[in-house]
Order: sequence, then C-alpha cells, then structure tokens
Amino acid sequence: MAANENRVPIIGIGSDGLRGLTQTARQILEQAELVLGADRALDLLPELTGERYAIGTDLQAAVRTIQENLGRKRIAVVAIGDPLFYGVARYLCDRIGRDHFEVTPHVSTMQLAFARVKESWEDAYLTNLANHPLVEVIDRIRSAETVGMFPSDTETPAVIARTLLQRAVDCFEMYVCENLGSPDERVTHGELSDIVDMEFSPLSVVILRRKPGRPTARRQPRRFRRFGNPDDVFAQSQPHSGLITQAEVRALALAQLDLQPTSVIWDIGAGSGAVAIEAAQIAERGTVYAIEQEAADYHLILANIETFGVTNVRAVHGTAPAVFADLPQPDAIFVGGTGHEVARLLEAAFGALAPGGKLVVNVAALDTLHAAYDALKAMAGNVDATLVQIARGVNQLDTLRFEAVNPSFLLGVTKPLQRRPRDSRESA
Repeated sequence: MAANENRVPIIGIGSDGLRGLTQTARQILEQAELVLGADRALDLLPELTGERYAIGTDLQAAVRTIQENLGRKRIAVVAIGDPLFYGVARYLCDRIGRDHFEVTPHVSTMQLAFARVKESWEDAYLTNLANHPLVEVIDRIRSAETVGMFPSDTETPAVIARTLLQRAVDCFEMYVCENLGSPDERVTHGELSDIVDMEFSPLSVVILRRKPGRPTARRQPRRFRRFGNPDDVFAQSQPHSGLITQAEVRALALAQLDLQPTSVIWDIGAGSGAVAIEAAQIAERGTVYAIEQEAADYHLILANIETFGVTNVRAVHGTAPAVFADLPQPDAIFVGGTGHEVARLLEAAFGALAPGGKLVVNVAALDTLHAAYDALKAMAGNVDATLVQIARGVNQLDTLRFEAVNPSFLLGVTKPLQRRPRDSRESA
C-alpha cells in the first residue's frame, strides 16, 4: 500500500495493533494527524500521537469530520479485521465516494473464528448484531446450518444463547471465540444451556453449528395467515430445508387451484405439509389428503398439523400413485414432488381428478419441467405455465438489498367436464 495524499487510507488491524501491520501501513498511521475508528480499534493503537476521533453509532458525524478535514490534515481510518466485512468502509465509501479512500484489509476475526473451529464459512449465514438485532435475524438463523455472528454490547453470547432457547431454537451448539490472535485467546464450546451463565470478552465472535439430524425449529407466531405463511413457520427436515414450496409460490398455487369451502384436495409429495395445511384453512369444510412417502416428512406433517391446529388434513404415508385407490375423488390436486416417473404420476393424478377440477404442479428443474409440461399437454391440451422469480428484501447496515429465491415453475390444467351422453331422441 502506497500513501496517496488525495485518498484516506482505511486500514484493518488485528488484536496485536501496529505489530501486525506492514511497514507502510504502520508508517501511515504513525504520520496521521487525525485517526478515526471505533473505541476498540483505537485502544489497540496506544502508540499513535495524532488526534483521535471515536466512531460511534452516529456514522454521519464521522462522515462530516472526514469531509471537513479532507485536504487539510493527514487522515486515517482504522477498523478491526476487514473494514469491508461489516465494517465502516462501505458506509464511508457510499457517502463520501470510493475514490476518496484506499482500503487495506486485515484478516477478519470472523475468518479466524471459523478457522479455529475448523468449519467452512462458505455457506454460513453471517451477521452483525450491532447492525441487526437478534430478533430481526432469528428466522434466518432457524433455517441455517452454520451461523457466524458478531455480538453487540447488549446482545452478548450469553444473551444470544438465552434468547435462542426462549424462542425454541435449541438445535445448535455454540462456539464463542474470544480475543482471537491475542495471547489470551480462548474458544469455548458447549450447549446453549451451558453458555447462558458465562461471561466473555467484548472482542468475541459467536458461531452456531446445527446438531446432526436436528430439524429446523419452527417459530411460534401469535397468529397464522390463512395462506402464504413464512417458510420457517413450518417444521422442516434437514438437509431438505429450503425445498419447501416458498410462501409466494404457495399463494399462487393455491389461487390457481380455485379451492372452494367444501373442496376435497390431494397434496402429492407433501413434504412438510405447507400447501396441504394452507389449503385446509381455505377449504374449511373440505378435506385435504397430504401424501408423503418419506417417513421423516410424514411425521413433520403431523407436527405441523398440530402446530396450526387444523383438523381437516389427513396425512397419508405411502407412495403415489399406489395410494390413490383408497382416497376419495379430489376436486383439486397439487403436485409438489414428481420423482423420476413424471408422466405416469401425472397421468394417474389427472385420471383421478373430478371433472372440472384443477391440477397444479410445482417444479424447479428444467428436465422435470419439460417432462411435466409434455405430459399435461397430452392429457389436457392447454397448460398454464408460470415462471416464478422472487427476490426478498434484506437490510444491510442502513441499505436495502434483495436476495433471490430459487426460481420455480407452476404448471396448471383443468380437467374437462364430462359430456352428457346424447339422448337418442335428440339425434332423430
């Protein structure tokens, strides 16, 4: 890194302060007339003689300070770890302009924490509780396999463990990694119940790792929606979490099924039973048959039926189409799992459907899409095909970004009404 008089250096530091920096980075900080950083970062640099500015929660004040001193003083900004990873660098670059800065990262404490527990952070859900309180991200935590968190002054590791237990999110083991890179570094590993009474250094990183075979814990909202409930309301098996029919797709599918209060509905490949349960809430005087061949998912359907308190869902443990013969004729069918024999399954389902009834299929893979579309077109003629692409808003610092949900396809057909046989007198 070369000093540039026209740019403000943002330098990441470790727990060893100046000693862990390159000679150029040390020289820049030692010559700086104004050094900005959080209290924790500044405390690691007692050798610096320049004026200090503690960056607190009012980040706009830090922006004004930099703008007022640009070109007048040699300014430097320090941050622990990587300034662009839940650090101040992104905010400053967005507000003042990235051309005014030069960023030199240090190894993030989050990286060090995952290295200490020998876990990959490639697919982990990462968050900073100083920016996003635990209550705002707890539903993301429920469905994650691995979670990395920076605690805050108020939501310490003990508070995190206590809150998760209170919210029935007890499917994780916790690691608390303190003072990483320092002589007093410590990693504590235990159950959430072990952590609730412990005290830790403010310089900590929390990692949650799901216990093997533990399903996603469902949250307990005060009231459920009639349809389109958030995905994590439903208990889901691991590692199948995320394969549930998404809330937005579920709402569209239920609309296409044209359910009536007394409808008889089949949900084939019901998984956790999300579609079946919401269909039952619409067809209050009807009956929904949730057909599922996997024993673990069958029991999840039973658990979700109990959670929602629906009495008109019948969980059917068996393989489609073998179980069709024992079920009453449906007015509507939703197919959420087609397996390998797509055409045979859809042909059997369409044959069982009452005249005038609706059949809706949800598929995610292109090869399944083509097979399902061809089968439905051969049977019904006209197929309503919908590509569903959804992006959900996520708050990051003070900005809004969108995370895409895997696209899926809805295919819908209507079974023609049977024609009344012509009377012989009509043909005379």
